[in-house]
Parts: sequence; structure tokens; C-alpha cells
Amino acid sequence: RQHEAPRRVKRAWVIPPISVSENHKRIPHLLVQIKSDKQQPGGVIYSIKGPGVDEEPLGIFSIDKFSGKVFLNAMLDREENDRYRLRAFALDLGGVTLEDPTDLEIIVVDQNDNRPLFRQDVFTGRVVEGAEPGTCVMTVDATDADDPDTDNAALRYSILEQGAAGMFSINATTGEICTARPGLDRETMGVYNLTVQAADMSGDGLTTTAMAVIYLEDINDNPPEFTKEEFSMEVEEQATGVDVGKVFVHDKDLAGSPNWLAKFTILEGDPEGAFAIRTDPHTNDGVLSVVKPLDHEVRDRFELTVSVRNERALEPSAPASPRALATVRVRVRDVNEAPVFRENPRRISVLEGTPPGTPITTYTASDPDTHQIQTLSYALLYDPADWLQLDPHAGTVRTKRELLHPSAFLQGGWYIALVLARDDAEPPLSATGTLSIEILEVNDHAPQLQPPAGVLCGRPGRGGTLLLGATDDDRPPHGAPFHFQLSPQHPQLARNWSIARFNGEVTHAVLAVLAELPEGPYSLPLLLRDSGTPPREQQQLLNVSVCHCGRDGTCLDGALAAATAGAGITLGALLIILGSTILLLVLAALGAARVRGRRRALRKGLLQRSGDDMRDNILNYDEQGGGEEDQDAYDINQLRHPELFSSRAKPPLRRDAPLSSGTPTGPRKLPSSPSDIEDFINEGLEAADSDPSVPPYDTALIYDYEGSGSVASPLSSIVSSLTDEDQDYDYLNEWGPRFRRLADLYG
Repeated sequence: RQHEAPRRVKRAWVIPPISVSENHKRIPHLLVQIKSDKQQPGGVIYSIKGPGVDEEPLGIFSIDKFSGKVFLNAMLDREENDRYRLRAFALDLGGVTLEDPTDLEIIVVDQNDNRPLFRQDVFTGRVVEGAEPGTCVMTVDATDADDPDTDNAALRYSILEQGAAGMFSINATTGEICTARPGLDRETMGVYNLTVQAADMSGDGLTTTAMAVIYLEDINDNPPEFTKEEFSMEVEEQATGVDVGKVFVHDKDLAGSPNWLAKFTILEGDPEGAFAIRTDPHTNDGVLSVVKPLDHEVRDRFELTVSVRNERALEPSAPASPRALATVRVRVRDVNEAPVFRENPRRISVLEGTPPGTPITTYTASDPDTHQIQTLSYALLYDPADWLQLDPHAGTVRTKRELLHPSAFLQGGWYIALVLARDDAEPPLSATGTLSIEILEVNDHAPQLQPPAGVLCGRPGRGGTLLLGATDDDRPPHGAPFHFQLSPQHPQLARNWSIARFNGEVTHAVLAVLAELPEGPYSLPLLLRDSGTPPREQQQLLNVSVCHCGRDGTCLDGALAAATAGAGITLGALLIILGSTILLLVLAALGAARVRGRRRALRKGLLQRSGDDMRDNILNYDEQGGGEEDQDAYDINQLRHPELFSSRAKPPLRRDAPLSSGTPTGPRKLPSSPSDIEDFINEGLEAADSDPSVPPYDTALIYDYEGSGSVASPLSSIVSSLTDEDQDYDYLNEWGPRFRRLADLYG
């Protein structure tokens, strides 16, 4: 195969690059003329295509299609487009290509038409004051849009202005700014404003400027100083926690920084630590305050030596200076002070039963105002039981009445009173003192035998003992243990009786029979003594009922035990009483039915007013007596045998009436015959109702009193439970006006 020889391109059709300067002002400008070797006169049509022709930007280049001349039709900007690549075509008149398309390259030549530009208008840097020369602070930089390969973009930096000191220099090529001299002092000049310049053409072309601001950072190179050497202040005595005044300082370092913040110390003049000084964080001044109360009478002025320094230590490079000191003079103003009870509370002891008017203590206060003449007065502020009286001038406390124990106003044996002391200043001030009075127990009560009666078996040994007890109103140590003994005045008792301590108890003893005794009541005089100082003793009678003994040593006579036992009975007697009580309950249940039938039979008899003697009715149904302990009732024999009581006899005395009540003005006339008992009772009721000196109960009601110490249980509840619910009281309406009230209540 034969190789085809390279095709020869004619020189006229190969177009070398064409250079044209940007910003060319002669428009249109001939750039080049292209020709085809196959050119026939008037037979070739030329054309170009590419950016600037038929592509954006349009209309920059054009060609004469007959001559092949290429023209520049607009100014070029190298910063927008530094070269254009076009294609040239040659065609005949029929549109047939005569030559292959050829490249046409147009190069835009740069001109220095752009100034340098700093990246920012203001550059900021910081450097500590006192920095050594050569300490770099910051770098400024600029750019140039011109061709970087030409001098049009070769930049140089310089400082146009920085003040007279010339403290900074700049690297012309890199734009780095550094310190040039020593002596940077923030307190002298804290900010430096530099005007820097960038120029192209290696410093000879176009220029631009910017600001470089350099701040000096503070170091602690200046100690604080007092604005003056002496300060004067004053404060009221007794004031605490208050500010007295300020001491003023000045520090050249940066305000608000640790290098500026001051710290104060009181060096001399306050040995008791009555003052304190702190720093005001806003003004950096020292604030002097009182932390302990001051007393004008003790010390009326202070002279303090105060020093100041920074919270942060001074830099080694700072110049040496003496310690800053100032003198602060404080005057203490005198004011009225409240009285003071030096002993508060005051504790004293007083015997109970101390007679009224007895001085028990003198409780006074002192006035701290020794430089002022004042008089103190006293008053009782709190005396809940009104037991005390107080001398308003001397402060002497006396008893107003007997201090008795126990009392609701005592707390653990102590009586609390408050005393008020007041001066006569204007305005007056007062103080309160607490008076604590211990009421000491006095042995003023003898022990009492409890119970005063009992029942025991009269046989020595089993059952022949009785447990005795005693009580004492005094508090320990004036009470138990108690000592029981038979009365020394009756030595014959020791033949039949003995008393011994009960199992080590301090409040009980055991009475024992030494010889077999006949049944019946016995009164034993006993001597009881407490353990007080001095001891109190009292002789008391013990009523003992000796019962009939069983084989096991218990009493067989339950009725006797129930009548006289009391609280100090033996176990055998207690069992007898319980058995008797059960028997009585059974008898009461059986008798309830009989009473119910008897009342129904009585209803018709009363309505018919039978001719039976009224005395029989009263004796059979209404004579209930006064119970086991009723010793104050009238003698019922007056109603049974009125003829035995003449009109001249002494009128019956109501022994149940108070001692102050008087007797009637004259005896009531007794009924002349037993059938007039009803009238006799009515007259007695009228006499009792009209007598203002007796309690509000009449003669008839006195027979309803049954006493309050019965051993047996009451039977009324048993009867009522059997009869009240089904009892018909409608017959009371038929008994007349005297029973109308009962008919209203029960009918």
C-alpha cells in the first residue's frame, strides 16, 4: 500500500495568532486579511464563525466576504476574555468549499487598567502592651485583576500613616505588620490606626489604601492607688451589717479586668474584727462596713490602716512602687440603747406556801448608756396566775399570794413570769427578762390510809391478812415510801395484830391477825408516816370487820363483807361479794314481775279512794328509806305515831340543809288523827317551798336519796328493762290534777 503524501497547506491560508491590545479605541480596526490560493477574481466568498461573531458576545468581530479582511468592531477587556478562537471559511460563488476551514486566534494584550483591591476595608489586630520589637501583629493583603504574569499585577505594600511614634512596620511584599520599637503602653495609647497602601507595577502603578487597627492588650503593669491618704466616716453604735463609707482608688489598667480589680485589707486599728471591707465591682472602690455592734461607751472612735492591691499579681516588667496605704477614721455616734438584763433568764427557788408579801428576788436591768442620765422602771409583763408583785423602781419581786403546788400554771414545777424594763429616753426603749421560779415541794401533807376499812378472816395464817395502802398529796421525795405501824399509844394491839411491808412495795403494807379473833367490827388506830423532810405522820382509824372463816381461810358471811368491805378487801371477801351480787340480780328479776302486778292493782284502789288508812299505804309502798348511807332523813315515826309528838316539842331539824340555813319560825301543827296525814304532808310541802334558806328540794324528795356508797349494784335498771316498754301509763290521766304532770310525761 502506498502511503499518501502529506497534503500541502498553503502559507496564505495558515493564519498565525493575532495580538490586539485591550481597550483599543480606534474602531473598526483591521486585524488581518486572509486569502485563498484558489482565489479567483470575484469568485471567493470568505466567512468566520465563533465567539464574538455568531456566538456570545456577538458583533465584536467581522469579515469582508469578498476581500477577507477581519475587523475589530468593539473594545476588548482582557479581564473578561483574554483570547478568541475563530474559524475561517472560503467558498466559491456556488457555495462549494474551496479550502478546509482554518483557525484564527486573537489574543487580547493586557493593559494596567485595574487598581489593586484590599480584601477588606479595615484590618484588626491585637498585641500586648510592652511587646518586643519584631512582634508580628497581622497581615494585610490585596488583589489585582490584571495579568499576574506582568508588572500590572506586581503589588507592593507600605504604611502611609501611623502617627509620629512609628511603632509599626510592614513587609512590602507580604503585607505583614510587626512592631518596630519598644515602649507600647496601653495606658498611653491603647489603639493604633494605620493607613496601609498597595500599589501595582511593583509600587509604581495604580494604588489603593485600607485601615489597619491595632489594639494593645492590657497587662497588670499599674498597681491601684488611693485617691487621698485619709478618709473620715461615722456610724451609730449598736449598728451591725451596715455600710459606713467608701475609700476611693484609681488604677490605670483596663477597667473591669482582673488587672484593674482591687482587693482591700484592714492592717491595723481593728483588733476585735468589728469592721470589714469589700470591693465594689462596678466602681472598684472599697466599701467599709460594720460586722459587730459598736459601743460608744466603750470606744467612740477608730483609726484604721487600709491597704489595696490588685486581685492579679503585677507583671515582672511593671515598675516597682511602694504599697498603697490609707488611714480611715471612724467616729461612733452615741444613741439610746435598750436596757439589758445581764442574767436572762433568772432562775430562783421558792418554797410552796410562801406567805404573801415575801421578797423572793430583785430582778433588775442595766442601762448601757453610761454617758446619759436615765432612769429605769419595771413592770410585770406576764404573770398568768397573778402570784407576784413588782416594785417598779427597785425591781424587787414579792409574792402576792401563796404559791401552791400543784397548779395549772406550773410547767414541770416551774412558774414562768416576764419582767419589762424601760428607760425614760425619747423614744423609750425596753427589754424583757424571764423570771423562772421553781416551786419547791414542802412536806405539808400527811399520808392518808386507802381504803379506811376492810374485811378479813379472824384466823391466823390463811385468810387472816388485809392489804393496806396510802396516798400523799405531796410530790416526791415527800411521799412514798410510807411507814405503817400500830398506834404506839395502844400497845395492847400488838397482841392480836401485826403490820409488815408488802413484797417490798413503798406504798402498801399487810395487816395480819396474830390470834384467832371473834367475828365483829374492830377499829384499829394506825400511825402512818411519809418519807419527807421532815416526815409527816398522822394517826388514823382502820375499820376492820372480822368475818366467819371457812376451811380455806375465806369469809363465809358474804353479807357482812359486802356491807363493810370497801376497796381494801381480801380476795375471799371479793368472791363472796360477787356471788352475792349475782344472787341479788336473780332476786331482782323475779321481783320485777311482782311489782308490775302490784302497780296495776294499786291503780283501781287509788281511784276508788278506799277507806283504808292512808298510813298503811305510805308505809307499805312509799317508805323506801335513805339507803345504806342515808343518815340525814326525817324520822318516819312521826307519820306512824303522830300522837307521840306534841305541838310543844322542838320542831324537826333538817339535817340535810346547809349549816347557814335557819329553822322555821315555828313548829308545824301535827295532825290530830292518823287519817289527816295527807294534809300534814301537804302543809310540809308548802312550808318547804316557801322557805328561801333551804336548797330547792322538798320534804318528800328527801326520801328518794339512797346514798352513794352502796356495794350492791342498783336494781332500777333491771326493773325498768322489764316493765317500762310495756307499761300502760294512761291511767295517770284519771288520777286528778296532782298527777297531770306525770300524765303529760308518760301518758
